[in-house]
Amino acid sequence: MLVAPRRPTRVLDVGGVKIGGNHPVVVQSMTTSDTRDPAATLAQIKELAEAGCEIVRIAVPDRKAAAALPQIIPHAVVPLIADIHFEHTLALAALDAGIHGLRLNPGNIRKAEDVREVVTKAKQKRVPIRIGVNFGSVAPMPEAFVDEMAERGASQLELRAEWLVRSALGHIKILEDLDFYDTKVSLKAFEVPVLLEAYRRFAALPNDYPLHLGVTEAGTPRAGSVRSAVGIGTLLALGIGDTIRVSLTTNPTEEVFVAYEILKSLELRQKGATMIACPTCGRVEVDLFSLANQVDEFLAKIDEPIRVAVMGCVVNGPGESKDADVGLAAGNGKGVIFRKGKIVRTVAEVDMLDSLKHEINLVLEDRRNGIVDEVTPTARYKPTLQLTPV
Repeated sequence: MLVAPRRPTRVLDVGGVKIGGNHPVVVQSMTTSDTRDPAATLAQIKELAEAGCEIVRIAVPDRKAAAALPQIIPHAVVPLIADIHFEHTLALAALDAGIHGLRLNPGNIRKAEDVREVVTKAKQKRVPIRIGVNFGSVAPMPEAFVDEMAERGASQLELRAEWLVRSALGHIKILEDLDFYDTKVSLKAFEVPVLLEAYRRFAALPNDYPLHLGVTEAGTPRAGSVRSAVGIGTLLALGIGDTIRVSLTTNPTEEVFVAYEILKSLELRQKGATMIACPTCGRVEVDLFSLANQVDEFLAKIDEPIRVAVMGCVVNGPGESKDADVGLAAGNGKGVIFRKGKIVRTVAEVDMLDSLKHEINLVLEDRRNGIVDEVTPTARYKPTLQLTPV
């Protein structure tokens, strides 16, 4: 399936990072540190930024956390969003401290005058607001709504998705009635089918609000990464989504890694290396698991886009390596190094890892020197062995 064109949206500015329109899908994450500890929070923000995170959300659960914001925001290396619930004074304090974005639901702030105060200040400071609706925390469905959907013959999936959409629309109306439109929206759920249906329904409505994608409480890294890739990836392939956050029960830098892998898989963003590795089979005559892990560890330190293939035999190796910048096909005690599918040298098994690393570095060096896709063997490439087919 081809990736559909992005849904047209307005453009929001979050501390200099553009969201929506034709701008790249933005990667976000959230700190797990105690915001009341500025040093720990700044350290984690820096770690996330170094991993490629472009916007970081921080929790502001109480007044002590809000009081720490002036010690955090001016020193952060990426724009910050304050995550606030119920208490409007926390939002006001965050705005006064220079926060770049708010995540709140105006319908959860009980007094209309409190909402007006927050929105007025956000408008003055040109700070966007994200309405974040999660199925696990939306208001109970009114009986009239349930009856209405039952009359339509709606399934439980449709019922839940529609309630997410209507909950978001209710919050949006509060902001629109106050002439505020610098809004982005999320409609998260744990159940991927509900998530997909909710976003599709909202995207089909006549509005141009940017959408933030995520699977709420996705889980631990293995299951959560799969669930997030299916949910977020499907929506992105449909042209829906302007910024994403992968929610995992682990160090948040892993969320950033998975987010970029989703974007790279759909060829929407290119950051760092992409490794192609075969799953192994009975033809493999080398320790491919160990080799692939060592290559993966090496590639993790590279920020420039490069595709590297690590294959365990010559049956699929050359073909799978054809589109890779650098490839290795190993077997029978030897390995062939490829560039764009063309052989540049053959090495002994003991030298495969170092030779592959060397070739990767040469490709990156060539690019920096303006040499693109150089594949002709030169004095740098000295074939030492001829690979015997397996």
